Amino acid sequence: MELKIKEALLSNSEMLFGMQVEEKLIQFQKTRKDVSGDLTLVIFPFVKVLKCSPAEAGEKIGEFIKGNVGNIDSYSVVGGFLNFVIDADYWISALSEMDKIEKYGFGEPNTKPTIMVEYSSPNTNKPLHLGHLRNNFLGYSVAEILKANGHKVIKTQIINDRGIHICKSMLAWEKFSPLNEKGERETPGNTGVKGDKLVGKYYVEFDKHFQIEANAIIEQWNAEDFSETTEEVGAEFNRLDESKTGKDEKAIKGIDGKIKELAKNQTSILREAKEMLIRWEGRDPQTYLLWTTMNNWVYAGFESTYKAMGVDFDKLYYESDTFILGKDLVDEGLAKDVFFRKDDGSVWIDLTEDGLDEKLVLRSDGTAVYMTQDVGTAVDRFKDYPDLQGIIYTVGNEQDYHFSVLFLILNKLGYEWSENCSHLSYGMVELPKGMGRMKSREGTVVDADDLMESIVDSAREMTQERGHLDGISEKEREALFELIGMGGLKYYLLKVDPKKRIVFNPQESIELNGNTGPYIQYAHARIRSLLAKAENNDNTAMGLKNVELQPVEKEILKQLAGFPNALNDAAKNHSPALIANYMFELVKLYNNFFQSIPVLIEEKEELKDMRLVLSRNVAKVIGLGMSLLGINVPKRM
Repeated sequence: MELKIKEALLSNSEMLFGMQVEEKLIQFQKTRKDVSGDLTLVIFPFVKVLKCSPAEAGEKIGEFIKGNVGNIDSYSVVGGFLNFVIDADYWISALSEMDKIEKYGFGEPNTKPTIMVEYSSPNTNKPLHLGHLRNNFLGYSVAEILKANGHKVIKTQIINDRGIHICKSMLAWEKFSPLNEKGERETPGNTGVKGDKLVGKYYVEFDKHFQIEANAIIEQWNAEDFSETTEEVGAEFNRLDESKTGKDEKAIKGIDGKIKELAKNQTSILREAKEMLIRWEGRDPQTYLLWTTMNNWVYAGFESTYKAMGVDFDKLYYESDTFILGKDLVDEGLAKDVFFRKDDGSVWIDLTEDGLDEKLVLRSDGTAVYMTQDVGTAVDRFKDYPDLQGIIYTVGNEQDYHFSVLFLILNKLGYEWSENCSHLSYGMVELPKGMGRMKSREGTVVDADDLMESIVDSAREMTQERGHLDGISEKEREALFELIGMGGLKYYLLKVDPKKRIVFNPQESIELNGNTGPYIQYAHARIRSLLAKAENNDNTAMGLKNVELQPVEKEILKQLAGFPNALNDAAKNHSPALIANYMFELVKLYNNFFQSIPVLIEEKEELKDMRLVLSRNVAKVIGLGMSLLGINVPKRM
């Protein structure tokens, strides 16, 4: 209807306004709930053109539209807004059209530019955690939404399989892994421990010994024993220690933190890890073999977790490959004066004119930093996919600065496509009761596998308490428990605007009431049950022109008609939350309808048929919308 009104105004603008108006003047919005109407045209842009009051402009336009555009039952002008009431025939026709389309609202596949969506991007020194769940669900959903809008989409991840953090796990395994009776160190094979969890255990083990050694060094320094350090470090400790005099508790805490970092940099265990990194980058055979072995343990663990999450990837990238290209690009940038080298041999870029600061791109020992490999990875991707138009990086908002720098560097290196790259910045996931952020090196991370298993267990308990499982096999029951649990988890993490942080409450996620996944899943199951009971489930909306719609039926049809716009908005904003909350509003309307309007017992066949078709299309849109969130919907629940 918006399109029909817009076309009528544009093609008759000379007669109506005495001039050809621009399309951007024609603006629609949702009709306020306290006003009668189905569609609202904003009048204010036309007031200046018509040189009259908003009320006069509204009356003139409203009268014209009612007389020249079909299916307009009435109109009213409220302030600067023209509200149209659309007749029942229009909505029945709209229902008939959407009923014919299997993937209603979806665009034609691969008709829009190719976009790459990066998500997950884990480190191979630890298992995936709660934060990774939001990341994966968000990235996967955005990719599916873009595909539904007609984009060709490449889903990818960059696996952080190199760097000092990887060497920490490797070194700790070498130093602290106990030997069994066969003289073997711990492996997933001889312990039964999932590979990523075993490697993560030694990352935590490294940190434990790291802290112990750093604290011992500080004790030495406090005892004025600097025999095992340089004069420069000893002088820096004394300077920091003396600076605490007269400071308040907060300032002292900050100074103590700097002392701790100073001590950490003097530890032998960190020195060994750095030496291992240099050996790895030099392709030392023994170091490389250990790295390959432990990474393969982790990859097997990740694969299992991704399967449970229900996410997938089209292409994998590894930092161990791309950092080399990144270093080559740094050399090219030095030749072009994009970068500069400091006296210690490190390489930097000066971004002060861009409102930022100087950024390190290569350490003095020649090893790469994250920025180096990210530059290399981006260039590599555009070489792999010549039709690629842009990349969406799904990464937490703590990396906002990093991506601002990355896009600037790519631009300064001459890659114009960098302007089409964007950071899908999302808020962190926190736990209730002030537990705060999760830090894996302290061993307090909320493990993704454990959380998913716990959620499914809770869904099992909740569903069994409700009953209604007669006639379902044990295998089907377990599939249903997983469907409900994972649906609840995904929906809870996706219904919130990506930019906002989430306080995750596992129990709330599987409740059957409120804005939850199971609430929507249950509505779908209810409709499928209704349709199964109907004698004729092949009804169509054709021939129902004279059906009188109840207000709630009209509201449902309006909501269904808005699905393509919701899908388009979600794609533009990279926000699955827009789909989630659209689904919630649709289900609320349908539940109101279901509880107040007869369907199967309706005596008038044309009304019964229409309501069955309406119900069928609500179920269809629920299924389509939830699939974009990576959520399956049940036929029975």
